[in-house]
Amino acid sequence: MAEITIAGADLTGDKNDPKGKKARRKAAARLLEALIEIDASGRYPRIEVVRPWSDHNPIIVGEMARPAAIDWYLARELKALLKLGAQITVAPSRQALGFDDPLFFDAVDEQRFDLRAKKLFLFGPERMALSLDRLAHYTGTPAESFQRHVLFTNYRMHVEAFLERFPDAERPHRDDVQMPAYHAPAPDSSGVTLINIGVGPSNAKTATDHVAVLRPDTMMMIGHCGGLRNRQRIGDYVVATGFLRKDHVLDEVLPTTIPVVPTARLNRLLIEELEARGSEFRMGTVYTTADRNWELNQQQPLADMRTARCVAVDMESATVAANGFRYRIPNATLLCVSDKPMHAAPKLAGAAAEFYARSKQIHLDIALATLDRVRELHPRGLPTQDIRSYVEPLIGAE
Repeated sequence: MAEITIAGADLTGDKNDPKGKKARRKAAARLLEALIEIDASGRYPRIEVVRPWSDHNPIIVGEMARPAAIDWYLARELKALLKLGAQITVAPSRQALGFDDPLFFDAVDEQRFDLRAKKLFLFGPERMALSLDRLAHYTGTPAESFQRHVLFTNYRMHVEAFLERFPDAERPHRDDVQMPAYHAPAPDSSGVTLINIGVGPSNAKTATDHVAVLRPDTMMMIGHCGGLRNRQRIGDYVVATGFLRKDHVLDEVLPTTIPVVPTARLNRLLIEELEARGSEFRMGTVYTTADRNWELNQQQPLADMRTARCVAVDMESATVAANGFRYRIPNATLLCVSDKPMHAAPKLAGAAAEFYARSKQIHLDIALATLDRVRELHPRGLPTQDIRSYVEPLIGAE
């Protein structure tokens, strides 16, 4: 496959008229087709973007693997660059490494590449190839099936509610999957994927490490939590505004001194949906722990919770948010209070089963309705200025 170069300035039609839009759509499709052909030939596709408007980053270059898995994202970004007048070249690069190649192991080390890079080139091709393969292994579905909006849960009941809502959803293609995924597709992959990640921050890290290469528009944790305030009731909701990170699985790559907060716009839409329904909720800091039995050694956790004025405790939310921050993916957390360990209301089997049956559909519906608003207000994805590095200019700004 020979290289192909398309200059946005040479395309016919004004930036905003239908003729110009059609020309850019066709040009982006040609570039995407070339990327997929190069990948199929056994080489990594290389993209070079010349941005005449930029004084500081006029040329950005990167390689990738399996572009068909993120075709919706590439089409969107390529069209945006062409609209701004960029010149884009797609060409074959290195021979793709096999998973059994001794060089492959070193190539996936994130410490070797810059996580401040443009999102289009955030991951190297080896890292992409590994994560896309592992997604299929862990979730039982191909990476190409994933949608732009990803929900994470640790309960089978949310899966049941999802399948009631989307009975034709794609399901795992095999049994005994560790983190089963379910996909409700929509045009341009604008639908919703639900992943049952199981319990604990290690699983949350594993899932988000690999989902991140798909460049989703949103990631949202919809789990349960222990309520820490005496006025909270079982069934109330919690919208996280910050996290006390006691999960520890990302401490070495993202020190706990770095503040991690959910995406403000996504939180605002969640709050508007909760208020419209008249649902009881609290905003505040969520304490995320790796110890499911923290109550058995409670003095230090309770001291930390009091100092941070936490409103809830769980085992996954901070991990999802921290990887959302690291990989610049808009994220939010919507938890439902299932027990109150400090107020003589621990999680017990009988009461928990009754609560789960009562709450599962409403919890999911709030998240899905929020994502409907995201699509309506931000069809090209939520702005990410607040999770960019100060040395990483916007793709079209500098």
